[in-house]
Amino acid sequence: MQIGLTVGDSLERTERTTAGFDLAELSIGKGRDPDAIDTARLEAILADANVDLCVHLPFEQVVVTPVPEINDAIVDFLSRLLEWAGGVGAEKAVLHGTARNPHDTDLRPRFADQLVSIASAGDDAGVELVVENVGHQKRGYPLSVLGDLARETGTPVCFDVGHAYMEDGTDGIDRFLSSYGDLVSHLHVHDARRRGDTHLPIGAGEIDYGLVAEHLAGFDGTVAIEVFTDDVALLRDTARRVETALEADE
Repeated sequence: MQIGLTVGDSLERTERTTAGFDLAELSIGKGRDPDAIDTARLEAILADANVDLCVHLPFEQVVVTPVPEINDAIVDFLSRLLEWAGGVGAEKAVLHGTARNPHDTDLRPRFADQLVSIASAGDDAGVELVVENVGHQKRGYPLSVLGDLARETGTPVCFDVGHAYMEDGTDGIDRFLSSYGDLVSHLHVHDARRRGDTHLPIGAGEIDYGLVAEHLAGFDGTVAIEVFTDDVALLRDTARRVETALEADE
C-alpha cells in the first residue's frame, strides 16, 4: 500500500508537504492548461521527495451529456490530459463519476461508453483510470449506480470514504464495500460530519474507519489523504491511522 496526499494544483504545496509520503495526487486541467505547468520543476520536486505521481482530472467536467458532439469533445479533452499525465509519469488518474443529469437512466449506457473510451485513452498513455464516487453532489451518480457501471465496464474505483459517508452514512460505506470492494484500486481518505463538515483529519469526525478496515484489510492499492490542511503533523497522523487500520491481516 502506498499512502500520499492530494495537493490541488499547487507545486508549492507539493514541495512543502509530500516528503515522507509515497505519492502526490496533483489536480490538472482546472483553471489552467497542464502545458503551462513547469514539468521540470514538478519532476524535480517528485524526485527530491521520492514520491510517485497520480493526477485528478477536472472536478467540474461531467463525463456524459445527452449531446454526442459534446461527449466526443469531453473524451478528446480528457484524453489530452491523460496523455500529459502519462508523459510526466503519473500512475493513476481520478475521474469524478458524473453526468449532466445522473437521474436520467438513458444516459447510463452512454456514461459506460464514455468511461470505456476515457479508460482506453489512459491505457494508451500508461495511466490507470479510476472513477470516484461523488453521489453526494448534484451531478454525481449514486453509490450503487456507480458501482454497477464500474463493474460493467471493468473500471477500477477511487473510493472516497468521506463522500460515501456524506451521501449515505455508515450504511452506504458498508454496502458499497460489501458489493464493490474488489474494484477499489485507489482510496481518498478524510473524516466528515453529517452536518456538512468534511475533509477533516481522521479522528476529528464521525466516520468509523474500523468498518473500512473490515472490508479492505490488507489493501495493496494507493491511498490519497484528502485533508485540506498543510499541517504536516496532522497529515502524518491521518496516514498513521490509515496504515494501522488497513495493513492489518485479513
